[in-house]
Amino acid sequence: MGNSVFRFKQFAVEQSDVPMKVGTDGVLLGAWVHFDGSERRILDIGTGTGVIALIAAQRSAAEYIAGIDIMPVAVDRAKANFAISPWAERLHAEQASAQEFAATELFDVIISNPPYFVDALLSPDDGRTTARHAVSLSLGELDEALDRLLSADGRAALILPPDEMRRFAALSRLRMVRRCDVRFVPNGAIKRVMAEFGRSAVSDCRCEELTIETEQRGEFGEEYRRLMQDFYLKF
Repeated sequence: MGNSVFRFKQFAVEQSDVPMKVGTDGVLLGAWVHFDGSERRILDIGTGTGVIALIAAQRSAAEYIAGIDIMPVAVDRAKANFAISPWAERLHAEQASAQEFAATELFDVIISNPPYFVDALLSPDDGRTTARHAVSLSLGELDEALDRLLSADGRAALILPPDEMRRFAALSRLRMVRRCDVRFVPNGAIKRVMAEFGRSAVSDCRCEELTIETEQRGEFGEEYRRLMQDFYLKF
């Protein structure tokens, strides 16, 4: 592996040949999603390099963790990254769309950092277009997949910009049970929303906030450091 490797504390991700590299959104979601030790099966929709599935393997005791992606190059790369990880026997990658993916058993946790640029101009790079524009997986199709693949007591965790999260919550068959608003800087606009959804209604959604940097630009906040300390080498 060369300079294209993103190294974490317990695993490494080769990403030279995939359109979308390791980014804050996926790592943040993987670190934030709640695991209580009862999860047997976890699904990562749009796995890309496999980073979210790898974080799930590090954080949970799930015996089966699957990553699916529609891009063959991403699936091949995820398989290779899984194979060199400490959890190779628990990790599996498959080329499939969320709309068509069929599972023999339902999943206890489904995680996705989905495409969300609904109205933006398409990228000239087909791979980046597929990964970041909702041309291959709309929010409605994602919701249908979650409803079909999630177990009765399961949870689905997503990260989206605020407007897209509002759209998803409004159309979803699932109910939001936990939410975290993410700001890049103190008092800045909310740039991302992480949310967990389940089938059961709750009286109050548990709401949290996270700011990535301190008022001193370039310095990371203590809460963000705590969330990421098991993964990033710099913490």
